[in-house]
Amino acid sequence: MLGNIVWWIFGGLMTAVEYFVASAILMLTIVGIPFGLQTLKIGMMTLMPFNMTIKESKKANGFISLLMNIIWFLVGGIWIALTHLFFGVLLAITIIGIPFAKQHFKLASISLTPFGKEVVQK
Repeated sequence: MLGNIVWWIFGGLMTAVEYFVASAILMLTIVGIPFGLQTLKIGMMTLMPFNMTIKESKKANGFISLLMNIIWFLVGGIWIALTHLFFGVLLAITIIGIPFAKQHFKLASISLTPFGKEVVQK
């Protein structure tokens, strides 16, 4: 819990709010609802990254997930993942920042291809 509190103070809470706002904006259109649900999922993980883990979903495998991941990747997923990778590398420079860098790397993996993955509590 202490890791999550420090995460919130140093930008995690603001990042989660940004994901939630982006999710609400995406869900205003019918076409954006699947993408809004994915940003909501990433936002929930950004809110409590030390208590969450990523696993493959049993129900969302196949062509639809692949197609949606390709669209997500091309439209903005690569930029979100690169941002998390940048902050992860920046935080990994110090010993104190290594646990937070690991969380950014975990967020980068789900923000690159969120369809077909679940966020579960540890």
